[in-house]
Amino acid sequence: MKLSKSKIKNIIFFIIIGVLLIPQTRQPIQVLLHKTLAVFSPSVIEESEQIIIEDYNWKLKDENDAVFNFEQTKGKVVLVNFWATWCPPCIAEMPSMQLLYDDYKDKIEFAFVSNEEFSKINTFKVANNYTFSVYSPITKYPEGFDVSSIPRTFLIDKAGHIIIDKTGAANWNSDSVRETIDTLLKK
Repeated sequence: MKLSKSKIKNIIFFIIIGVLLIPQTRQPIQVLLHKTLAVFSPSVIEESEQIIIEDYNWKLKDENDAVFNFEQTKGKVVLVNFWATWCPPCIAEMPSMQLLYDDYKDKIEFAFVSNEEFSKINTFKVANNYTFSVYSPITKYPEGFDVSSIPRTFLIDKAGHIIIDKTGAANWNSDSVRETIDTLLKK
């Protein structure tokens, strides 16, 4: 019995759907798809369209319940990333975030923000050798951080301008992001 091309395509389609329905294989496949899409760098917002963060009154806490006041980032270059361990595009972009963090942790401020339990976050970080700190919000984020889906990442300059506002997975360790950060650090 010879199968036609359309029958072969249908069989492949149903196999893919079947694999996506199985919980154990769904997330790895989604992460792989998002990693493929995350090869692109986020782009800088046109200067005329940049939002300025004026109110830095935002309190976060770390896993030890130490309060991190976002006010202390005022006048610095800051990268804020809203994410979760269950989110495939978040998982896909985390390796590039860690590489960027490794090289810039002493030059810019990083705020990785999640609403998940710290026990779950720490298990995820240990399993993936991630070393950045994660914060949980205590108060509502400042106006300008309109977060309706994750991952959502903001790169803010020293004057409070949101230079990059990216929803979805991206390559944060790209040359263009590094050049943007280096330029912001020189200002």
